[in-house]
Amino acid sequence: MSERNYPGYLVVEGPIGVGKTSLARRLAASFGSELLLEGADDNPFLERFYANPRDAAFPTQMHFLMQRAEQLRGLRQADLFETTRIADFLFQKDRLFAQLTLNADEFDLYRRVYDHLAPDVHPPDLVIYLQAPVSILMERIRKRGIAHEQKIDAEYLQRLSDAYVEFFHHYEQAPLLIVNAAEIDLVNSDADYGQLLERLQTVGSGRHFFNPAPIG
Repeated sequence: MSERNYPGYLVVEGPIGVGKTSLARRLAASFGSELLLEGADDNPFLERFYANPRDAAFPTQMHFLMQRAEQLRGLRQADLFETTRIADFLFQKDRLFAQLTLNADEFDLYRRVYDHLAPDVHPPDLVIYLQAPVSILMERIRKRGIAHEQKIDAEYLQRLSDAYVEFFHHYEQAPLLIVNAAEIDLVNSDADYGQLLERLQTVGSGRHFFNPAPIG
């Protein structure tokens, strides 16, 4: 890995339960990178949101927006040539959740704050977008056993997954690697993870697809 053909600032994205944070952690360990996590556990409104989405949607989303902007504001191109960074969130994706959960007046206020913060955020050098069917996402959420996530229902997760598909269909701000993560285990399988590392060495500009078969 000394001759790097991977980005200085890499983002792993995808819907809840697809494994983006776990993969980001493993990539950061492999590459000796600084790790930027969205810090869902630090959002004091998130548990209330899953219990009552309508009442807690606006403070939940505003907290995430401000938190993500603060984490990324310091990233500048000069720094990125010296330090690799791997994140489990894409700032531009924040609007996706806002559009799903906020009413029209709330979204208008959210959008004005977002538009004020967005110019200070540096785009990534590569986005890895993990996909999996909702049935698999639900099973992975159940297995990891985070209490407030157990309130997520399949209908909400389907809407979220569809919104991700639509968002990345139009995404052109950075090279994009779309990974079918349904049948592979990028966290616990060294063989599956190795396939992804090999694929990263060949990713250039534009849009790419990776549909690996599980090994072993």
